[in-house]
Amino acid sequence: MALFSKDKKPTIDSPEMAYRRQLVEGMTFELIPLKSVEAGIEALPENSLVSVTASPVKGLDATVELTDRIRDLGHRPVPHISARLVEGKDHVERLANWFRTEGYDTIFVVAGDAEEPAGPYEGAHAFLQDLFETEHGLKKVGITSYPDGHALIPNEVIHEHLHMKQALLAGAGVEGWASTQMCFDTDLIMSWLREERAAGFTLPVQLGIPGVVDRTKLMTMGVRLGVGASLRFLKKNRAAVTKLMSPGAYDPDDILEPMVADLEALNITGLHVFTFNQVEATEDWRQQVINEA
Repeated sequence: MALFSKDKKPTIDSPEMAYRRQLVEGMTFELIPLKSVEAGIEALPENSLVSVTASPVKGLDATVELTDRIRDLGHRPVPHISARLVEGKDHVERLANWFRTEGYDTIFVVAGDAEEPAGPYEGAHAFLQDLFETEHGLKKVGITSYPDGHALIPNEVIHEHLHMKQALLAGAGVEGWASTQMCFDTDLIMSWLREERAAGFTLPVQLGIPGVVDRTKLMTMGVRLGVGASLRFLKKNRAAVTKLMSPGAYDPDDILEPMVADLEALNITGLHVFTFNQVEATEDWRQQVINEA
């Protein structure tokens, strides 16, 4: 599928914009186990897909508790499992038992931001190897991807591990997907994904984008939650910083629309939206997109 020229925006009724609306309608809301999560839960639309993060401070028990509560409220939670918070094989068994007995067939696995691992798992691959040796009951597992690189991991290692995890999922007979880090550089996202596709990366991708959030919170929480590396683009681009920090100027379409012609062609099948628990404003934007004419 060819890119639109920069001076030609696709029309509202074009197939490309219809695909964008489809992604927005079915997007995943990310929630964080902080005090502000209560307001975020209340603002969720019915039967939402909800990604529940893992806090390096509160540990995985907080993720388990919040996931169960969100499910009991009628939503479809996807718990984040941080490999560096898993204490060992016994802990892996307990998590697998929770997935199986509570009916969670979809999880998202990250290495995590804990400075020191709680057990033997430095990253997601080693954890997944042990998890897949248990009776886990899982059908889908999401993994992380880094178009903008990682502050502590060389790009060649990130590339190698992405393909290793893809192979591991295929060998386990588990359906997979990759969610991208929060990144504001759309050209970088597309060039990274084209290169990975050419190198044999076939998993569907969920595009990680910030929702409609307070600009100061986006900057401060982004660094606090370990996505500081993906904010480097803003530091390098004054115009982007100015737009982001201007009241009412930013919305998620600032990222989506420049990519709209390639979303389907690059097998971007979902949106992972970083709400920072500010769900109400993001849901207002979502409804505007769904109802646009």
